[in-house]
Amino acid sequence: MSMLTPRGLKGKQYRVTGNSYPRLGRPPRRGRKVVIAVGGVLALGLVSVGGVQLYDVFTGKNKNAAAQACASPSGKPLAAPEGSPSAAESAAPGAAPSNTAVPQPGNVTVNVYNATDKSGLAARTADELKKRGFQVGKVGNAPSALDKKVTGTAQVLSGPGGLGAATLLVSQVASGTSTQDDRSDATVDFVIGDAFTALADPNQASATLAELTKPSPNPESGHC
Repeated sequence: MSMLTPRGLKGKQYRVTGNSYPRLGRPPRRGRKVVIAVGGVLALGLVSVGGVQLYDVFTGKNKNAAAQACASPSGKPLAAPEGSPSAAESAAPGAAPSNTAVPQPGNVTVNVYNATDKSGLAARTADELKKRGFQVGKVGNAPSALDKKVTGTAQVLSGPGGLGAATLLVSQVASGTSTQDDRSDATVDFVIGDAFTALADPNQASATLAELTKPSPNPESGHC
């Protein structure tokens, strides 16, 4: 008789009945099921959001998204710079040009002044500007406020009504600068400085003018 046989049951046989057996594995944790369920919900949400974005892209519903990205912090679109032509002015044929619209040389009256100690520069430059179609007004030495004080090639001065004409004059000389004063007419002063040697080549002047008047990037292209 085995030492493990209970007393009083000598010789009796045992057998296991039924189909239930004790589980030897670790019982499932409820928290694990919760984590799996939450992960499934999040994955489904991400798939749904991605599908909506793709739908908007292919249907064109986000056409103005780039423009909205260029809005001011208050949510309002950025205003055009003061003095720049509005969209209506740009689109309407025959509309009156704004102060910053670049006119033709024949519509610009330029006064040519020599702020250097080199004689004859004002007269020669005025003749060259005439050949390029400009209307020449006064020619002579620069006023005392500018005489011997322009160190660059040239300084162009204009009032609020001659900003476009000033841009055209700046393009006619390499490294020219412009300054706005309080004059009420559209005339422009071309003041020759110490670094001036000659006007820019007409082809170079055209290229400079194109660069100065290059429109700002369209917000729809992704740039602000």
